[in-house]
Amino acid sequence: MNAADLRLPVDVPSTALFTDRYELTMLQGALRSGTAHRRSVFEVFTRRLPEGRRYGVVAGTGRVLDAVENFRFDSGVLDFLADRKIVDQATLDWLAGYRFRGDIWGYPEGEVYFPGSPVMRVEGTFAEAVLLETVILSILNHDSAVAAAASRMSVAAGERPLIEMGARRTHELAAVAAARAAFVGGFTSTSDLAAGFRYNIPTVGTSAHAFTLLHDSERDAFRAQVDSLGEGTTLLVDTYDVAEAVAMAVEIAGPGLGAVRIDSGDLLLLAHRVRRQLDELGARDTKIIVTSDLDEYAIASLAAAPVDAYGVGTQLVTGSGHPTCSMVYKLVARADEDGADAPLRPVAKKSMGGKASVGGRKWAARRLDAYGVAEAEVVGTGEVPAELVERQLLVPLVRGGETVAREPLSAARDRHAAARAALPMSATQLSRGEPVLPTEHP
Repeated sequence: MNAADLRLPVDVPSTALFTDRYELTMLQGALRSGTAHRRSVFEVFTRRLPEGRRYGVVAGTGRVLDAVENFRFDSGVLDFLADRKIVDQATLDWLAGYRFRGDIWGYPEGEVYFPGSPVMRVEGTFAEAVLLETVILSILNHDSAVAAAASRMSVAAGERPLIEMGARRTHELAAVAAARAAFVGGFTSTSDLAAGFRYNIPTVGTSAHAFTLLHDSERDAFRAQVDSLGEGTTLLVDTYDVAEAVAMAVEIAGPGLGAVRIDSGDLLLLAHRVRRQLDELGARDTKIIVTSDLDEYAIASLAAAPVDAYGVGTQLVTGSGHPTCSMVYKLVARADEDGADAPLRPVAKKSMGGKASVGGRKWAARRLDAYGVAEAEVVGTGEVPAELVERQLLVPLVRGGETVAREPLSAARDRHAAARAALPMSATQLSRGEPVLPTEHP
């Protein structure tokens, strides 16, 4: 079986119930009032970045495309809706033939975004577009949060590789999505086999403390692991005494020992001591991997340490303190009558407390300075200024219900690295600050 053919990483008949009940009750009301088939435009954006963050990272776009393709109301789903009397028979009849036949535009996966950026735009009838709100937001909010944390950690790590290892710290399906988002943000591998299988992400892993404790001695455990996996394996050296374990590891595996892993204690101090000890034992090419509740700040603090790779779990899969990007899905334009050619007019929510939205179908472009460095996110409606036409950010993802933007996950990863590199240098500072680019509305 080709893992790429699996696409959707959940064992459900469809994604149609990955939604809130009010999406269906709104649909029922619109069908009854005769407004369901009005041409409509919804946009995904966030009003603000998480506190202290300089930029956001778009991730989950490929999963959104999977979810839209699999958004089907089959007999089992329709029976559930009927049995619970969630919607009336006329709405059930309409849902039975549901297929999204509209258009979706969006920032390509891996691109950076800022407050007000129209990260995704969904165009179709009100009925077909409103149903996608919850599933789109659940994917983009989660994956973009993880990718943003991964990006910050990637900056802190520099050229040193990062291993995603947070599966045990989140829901089993969220873990697969998190590994995917982390790869987009700059991680190089994952410990999660489901993520490796579904998304072709390199997988790594050797042993935990339980393997050492299983054996009568640490020597027996190391010998068993080397006999099984070869001298290039990674031995965990902090179960008992680190210095004794390092000496024993090199004695058993020889100077060709692949790596040692440190999972507790003062990582900065231990990394220096272990590196010196390995060199003295002739294991100069043996690498040092550190784990132990790392985040971007802990990784940055180890920049001067002789560390070769980092493994990150909890802080990564929880967005390093910001597990959501607070993206919203708002109706910004709609027609006054049915018909694909009916003219659109802007609509917007007006409210207190900073929750107002800006009406109109948006375009977005990134203006560069004379040195080719980004200086502003420009978001507007109507005609795009000539000088920004070639700098537009939204690309077609779905046309007439057909996906047109499938790409390898590595393309999103490379795109993110390029987009981040084009930002002002202050974007990569880990200190708290405002978004590195202002959002302008001409």
